[in-house]
Amino acid sequence: MKYPKKWRFKPLNLDLYHWLLVIPWPRFLLLVGSFYLSANALFALGYFWIGEGIANAQPGSYRDLFFFSVQTLSTVGYGSMYPETMPTQILVTFEIMVGLVLLAILTGLMFARFSRPTAKVVFSEVAVICHYNGLPTLMFRTANQRDNRILEAQVQVTMLKNEISPEGYHFRRFYDLQLLRSRTPVFGLSWSVMHPIDENSPLNNATYHSLIQLKAEIWVTLTGLDETFSQTIHTRHVYLVDHILWDMRFVDIFWEDSYGRVGIDLTRFHDVIPASKIPSSLLKEAKGRDREII
Repeated sequence: MKYPKKWRFKPLNLDLYHWLLVIPWPRFLLLVGSFYLSANALFALGYFWIGEGIANAQPGSYRDLFFFSVQTLSTVGYGSMYPETMPTQILVTFEIMVGLVLLAILTGLMFARFSRPTAKVVFSEVAVICHYNGLPTLMFRTANQRDNRILEAQVQVTMLKNEISPEGYHFRRFYDLQLLRSRTPVFGLSWSVMHPIDENSPLNNATYHSLIQLKAEIWVTLTGLDETFSQTIHTRHVYLVDHILWDMRFVDIFWEDSYGRVGIDLTRFHDVIPASKIPSSLLKEAKGRDREII
């Protein structure tokens, strides 16, 4: 199908700076190392093409020319090899200029990657739907894996599903899910996020099969202020329909030692049990616990 010229799709332009900031560290270091070796190999070919213009280098030795390029690009200059001819002096000048520019760029990238605020927050692998305070409730939990706290933390949960308008238009639409608690002044240990499924909820009367047909997804975004760096951090997570379990409940992950210190057991963070095995009285008492945010 041919589109009018003004409607034709344009290829996405790669933002190189952003890409270098977000790729994993092993891939970034491999890329930097590969580029560094390639640049030295290229300049070594230039010295090889010029000919014998480097003192104390073995004639025709590409190895000596390569390591001379390494010393020049890094501006080390041990003095054992040095340029003798004018063409070599010109190429050395150009290589030193390239080395200074690359050093400045690499320093900026390394600083930006280290200083970029990140959230080390874990979300439960599944979400559950069980009764809480007499209403079916969508629940999942999240925990801060760092020792510091996240201040003024806010969580937003959105349901994404397919819809067809009366005119026959197909849409992918977002619906905000109202939470029992959407923000907390201090996020230190664990946070159980709950959405009561009442008559106003987009999940009202929903079943596993109906959500599959709608290709529904639950999107979660969490933002807050890092206590250590005073910078805003954010993270997100997506629950597909297969990640939502009906009539299940999360197990308790909190422990307390003899000194009264409270912690969480992350080894059981994703574990669930049938909701029928938990007395309803315990579900009501959970709201009064001060060790878990709900």
